Amino acid sequence: MKDAISEVFSALADDTRRGIYEELLTRVSGLTATELSESASVSRQAIVKHLQVLERSGLAEPRRDGREVRYFARAHGTDGASRWLIDHGAAWDRRIGALEKKSRSPRLR
Repeated sequence: MKDAISEVFSALADDTRRGIYEELLTRVSGLTATELSESASVSRQAIVKHLQVLERSGLAEPRRDGREVRYFARAHGTDGASRWLIDHGAAWDRRIGALEKKSRSPRLR
């Protein structure tokens, strides 16, 4: 089983899913699979499969609204992945800073 961060990165690695997620982020009232398929270059069935991946990764949440199922972006779905990127970015910044400091050292000239 993948961990939560891997699930998020895996889900967002696909450009269609990334587009769906971005679309969901812009809609307070959520979107149905049919509404999403109207502006997509893939079928409604493909949209449903992409939504299932987004749901499993914690990026989207389905809610029944009468006969429709509306999908919403989860507000904190990317938190773990964001923290991972920030932490690793900071580690690389420290490494680069150490290399820059060494390159200015008089012993290396």
